[in-house]
Amino acid sequence: MTKLTTALFALLLLIPAARFLVAEDKPAAAAPPNAAAPNTLTEDEKKAGWKLLFDGQSLNGWHNFKKSDIRPGWQVKEGTLACVDPKNAGDLCTADKYDWFEFSVDYNISKGGNSGIIYHITDEGGAVWATGPELQLQDNGDAHDPQLCGWLYQLYKPEIDPKTGKPLDATKPAGEWNTVRLILSPEKCEHYVNGVKYFEYQLGSEDFNKRVAASKFGKMAKFAKSDTGYLALQGDHGQVSFRNIKIRPIEAKK
Repeated sequence: MTKLTTALFALLLLIPAARFLVAEDKPAAAAPPNAAAPNTLTEDEKKAGWKLLFDGQSLNGWHNFKKSDIRPGWQVKEGTLACVDPKNAGDLCTADKYDWFEFSVDYNISKGGNSGIIYHITDEGGAVWATGPELQLQDNGDAHDPQLCGWLYQLYKPEIDPKTGKPLDATKPAGEWNTVRLILSPEKCEHYVNGVKYFEYQLGSEDFNKRVAASKFGKMAKFAKSDTGYLALQGDHGQVSFRNIKIRPIEAKK
């Protein structure tokens, strides 16, 4: 009886080790077939017409507003396009101009940080926001600006979330990655944060023009008047990093 008990006890000790060996021998789970590494495109995205605006390694395709170079506050850091010194960065513009498009970007903002995505920028203004509307980026958890992340600055904001009694907020805290998606077409523009739709509007519509007139932009003659222009990442209000910056053209309906 003692020998049998001893044998059974030894067998029980071997079971965990056997499980470990089986687990070690099991191949790792395959990545999703359509997944892509940061700053790359999947085959489906390539077929759909997406284009990368940042290669993860260089600042090619960007320049400071009305400049040919880039100030040292912008750097490529660990595969991100990073504003590391907002006091010496300025707004970073694309080399090309865009009219109607779908734009997607991941951003990671510092505590209390503030940035933005400005579109349809022309060289007629003294600053990017003098001609281009801005999709606000901000750390909502420590916000210093009443215009919160995902809003069209001073013009549109989400509806009240009945769960909180405050405007809808789908952002993640400072230090975590968020994804913003912007769709611009003559018929409809849409803002998304982390897959959640915030609102839609139409550039140049009666409602849009009324809101512009009631804002600080009402005194800017060239604001939101162009259907094409540069895209810019705001770099003078806080540290922020970007990755997976990509754009897909949209053809206007005839």
